[in-house]
Amino acid sequence: MSEPFSVRITVRGYETDVQGHLNQSVYINYAEHARWSLLQAAGITQAGLLAEGVGPVALETTIRYRRELLAGDEVDVDCVFEWGGGKTFRILQTIRKTDGTVSAEITAVGGLLDLEKRRMVADPSARFKELASDPGLFGL
Repeated sequence: MSEPFSVRITVRGYETDVQGHLNQSVYINYAEHARWSLLQAAGITQAGLLAEGVGPVALETTIRYRRELLAGDEVDVDCVFEWGGGKTFRILQTIRKTDGTVSAEITAVGGLLDLEKRRMVADPSARFKELASDPGLFGL
């Protein structure tokens, strides 16, 4: 497992619900933003993935809500890829206020889809390593 990659996000008022809490669906948006930011920092773009005929897919997402977030709160969204030996990988993410309070923990299972064959790539870690200019961000 690598050190967490992190992005900072400020909770916007329009992302909150009637109680003033960050809407539950926005947590997934924040997690996805951190994942794509990590890919970009590692040298992988959406256009580059399409040109290579592959695309990341989400297979499962679990969120544990710990503490509320309100408009104006600043959070750091961490992202760590965990590689196994199969066609899937796990992404571990924490959404944490700048004072260290954990607001949510997100665990996702993903894969890399061969867009022509419509099948999962057999070794996604090897493929990410080939595509990335900085595979160390993925712990590779």
